[in-house]
Amino acid sequence: MAKPAVKAALLSPQRPLGDHPLLVVGPSLGTSSILWNRAASLLGNDYDVVAWDLPGHGVSPAATEPFDVAALADAVVDLVDSIAPDQAFHYAGVSLGGAVGLQLGITHGERLRSLSVQNSGAKIGTPEAWLERAETVRTQGTPVMIQGSAQRWFAPGFMDREPEFSSRLLHSLRDADRFSYAFCCEALAAFDVRGELGGITVPTQVIAGSLDAVATPDMADEVATGISAGGGTATAVTVEGISHLAPAEAPAHVADLMRSLISWAESREAAK
Repeated sequence: MAKPAVKAALLSPQRPLGDHPLLVVGPSLGTSSILWNRAASLLGNDYDVVAWDLPGHGVSPAATEPFDVAALADAVVDLVDSIAPDQAFHYAGVSLGGAVGLQLGITHGERLRSLSVQNSGAKIGTPEAWLERAETVRTQGTPVMIQGSAQRWFAPGFMDREPEFSSRLLHSLRDADRFSYAFCCEALAAFDVRGELGGITVPTQVIAGSLDAVATPDMADEVATGISAGGGTATAVTVEGISHLAPAEAPAHVADLMRSLISWAESREAAK
């Protein structure tokens, strides 16, 4: 599989990198770094927050050939090396970005200091559904996904309370490259690391939304159980009243959960 190019946006204040711990955050399919704006504003004084975009989304160039989730994980490591060579980092990702996090834990665990997997799973959906979506978007474009994505992404009432922010997220979907989006769907169709979770040893939290029908609380429990069964340390947390985009829907709660994880991971490192 080809390794796609991904680019990033700095969401913490402009300052020299290296004086604060590095926190890399990843998007869900159809979104961009905007997904993390609110949570990052709460974390940015204490961490260097770098958000990467999926191929053909946000600032990342469109992909011209297929890739898998492992290739995305490799691309994220390359991105980190371009700004902080060989540096270990904290990672948080939503949905597809969370799947990339699990893959990082499996294949690049030595680079991770902590892992927050949000609204995701070791296998998400069915291959048939993802391949069907890929074909639909290739032929009709990403705008065809807006209505369904709005229903999946947000808990009832969120779009009424936050019309501007939800609109910005849906505009990210509208503006995404259709072919890159389809390649992302095909990567999700092939993604299944349920048998490899025991290889993740970095401190991990798995966050689910109580109303998320895509990545359910049971899927979060499955990930945490699989990591723990291999001797790793993982906890699953369900956030009430949210659906599929935790850092957008509950930024303060998510930032607090991430801060607790990072602090615990860093204290564990210091004790070694």
